[in-house]
Amino acid sequence: MRRIVVSITGASGAVYACQLIDKLVKIRDQWEELSVLMTVNARTVWETELGNTDYLRLPVKVYATDDFSAPFASGSARYDTMIVIPCSMGTLGRIAAGISSDLLTRAADVILKERRKLICVVRDTPYNLIHIRNMETVTLAGGIICPASPSFYSKPQTPDDIAATVVDRVIDLAGFDSNTFRWGN
Repeated sequence: MRRIVVSITGASGAVYACQLIDKLVKIRDQWEELSVLMTVNARTVWETELGNTDYLRLPVKVYATDDFSAPFASGSARYDTMIVIPCSMGTLGRIAAGISSDLLTRAADVILKERRKLICVVRDTPYNLIHIRNMETVTLAGGIICPASPSFYSKPQTPDDIAATVVDRVIDLAGFDSNTFRWGN
């Protein structure tokens, strides 16, 4: 069974994190433990973009960025997947530089050093050269950069449908089975 941590930064795109957690809860039979880590800015962006405080009622354990007693702060806890969604460029830069100044960057460092799966769903646009080099560094270290670039093959009808095209791709990258649009079907 899988152990996964979803980390939410203050980048725009709270809808991606909200949908990912909802979809992971629906496939509960595919994981043993799901933890959520939210930055202070992530809470503000969630409230601004989604107009609610539903993050206060998530059906999983939510950790603060200063809680280094969280199990995924150590490789011995054997979390196998970390998804940073949305991933701000500042967070990506700290991950790329190996700066473990909070629980989020420490957990990412642990995932990379243990050669486990780190997926960073970067949301900012356009990219400058520093962003591109940080994405390269994280990729070379074994991470996966998944820009929050929606697809339109499935003819999404609503903003939530559009966001789901990104979230479904992340679920695929994380190795979970999901019922989603597949090209050619």
